[in-house]
Amino acid sequence: MRPHEKTGTVSRRGFVKRSLVAGSALAMPWLIPSRALGRDGAVAPSERITLGAIGIGPRGNAVLHGMLAEPDVQFVAICDVRVDRRESVKAMADRHYGNTDCAMYRDLRELLARPDIDAVLIATGDRWHALGSVLAAKAGKDVYSEKPCALTIGQCQALADCMRLHGRVFQAGTQRRSVPNFQAAIQLAHSGKLGKLHTLHASSYRPSVTHDWLPAEPEPPQDVVDWDLWLGPAPWRPYNSAYVSGGWRGHFDFDSGARLLDWGAHTVDLCQWANQADDTLPVDYEASKDGITAHYANGVDLIIDFLDEPFGNRAPQYGTSRGTCPVRFEGDEGWVETGDSGEIAVHPESLRSELVGFRPMAGTDSTTHSRNFLDCIKSATQPAANADVMRRSHIACYVAALAWELGRKLTIDPVSESFVNDEEANNLRFRAMREPWRL
Repeated sequence: MRPHEKTGTVSRRGFVKRSLVAGSALAMPWLIPSRALGRDGAVAPSERITLGAIGIGPRGNAVLHGMLAEPDVQFVAICDVRVDRRESVKAMADRHYGNTDCAMYRDLRELLARPDIDAVLIATGDRWHALGSVLAAKAGKDVYSEKPCALTIGQCQALADCMRLHGRVFQAGTQRRSVPNFQAAIQLAHSGKLGKLHTLHASSYRPSVTHDWLPAEPEPPQDVVDWDLWLGPAPWRPYNSAYVSGGWRGHFDFDSGARLLDWGAHTVDLCQWANQADDTLPVDYEASKDGITAHYANGVDLIIDFLDEPFGNRAPQYGTSRGTCPVRFEGDEGWVETGDSGEIAVHPESLRSELVGFRPMAGTDSTTHSRNFLDCIKSATQPAANADVMRRSHIACYVAALAWELGRKLTIDPVSESFVNDEEANNLRFRAMREPWRL
């Protein structure tokens, strides 16, 4: 039974099911279309997951397209502070369903107030991910959130705690956990065929961050772009159209982890999984010009390699043919490496016999990850990249980013998730939120 059903509140799917049973004596079956009953390959309304979306840009569109293709999803509402994006997503949904039913909202609180929505896809800019997810959970919605799922260590903690408190299903958009070649590399690391693991390599952009503001421009009408809602919990600053069109990246108030989480949210997460460390994180971190070296309590080293653009012109340990977001797992008896191309490299070559039965898939493909999320909503189980998994891998990235920003070695207690003998670093676990927003 879903958590919100235990309180006496009936979910939309539960309501439809009960209504069909209660009205069966008066029903006229010949008036009910076969599609509505789940025949002809369709899914009955009582079994569909009603979905809303918040902040849908290019990446969100890709994820939403995959979800729309699922027969047990009914997409009903889009919320975005930009009118062009609201209208674009509505047009896409209406074309898909052959109607004009998709509702549009500028304020996410109005979408979240709808009792008929089961789950939301959140693909806003980074500043909104944690707050939007917490508001959705408190409104009784399950959440698929694009990464980075939070802006700070404190937000990661608050988000995971909220999902547990409200019993919601949460999936971080670290979709490589559900991509076959990454899964095969992880299985090889877990099998013992590499010997004892000693070094894990996670690629990342070279960190960068600016505290500068772009010059003020006249604000557009609120219905065109709601600048106050676009900022949300971030500090107020003058409007500039470059922020709204994607130029917010790299600006400290809007971005996370000095860009390290753009890739690190994926690659560090995969290294966590390879080390079977989803319930912990490395304890100390030290930055150099080429990367960050971290150490787990079990003796395994995590090396976050800074890759300059174009991809692969540094860090020769990665084969450039393996695409973006490469990871490498090294043991006493061999290693495995893979990336977004779907290719897998191994040493010794005899390990290739262990890699059978998976089909190549682009690392950016979220279809299997979305399906995992939807299945877990139905079964009330934890998905592959649940809130606790996200919490540890994101915090590891934030500690690495702080080590780079502060220019010194940092040690963190993986249980309390606080820094050891470093008051400045502990203060940087949090950021203030602009009124009236609160986690």
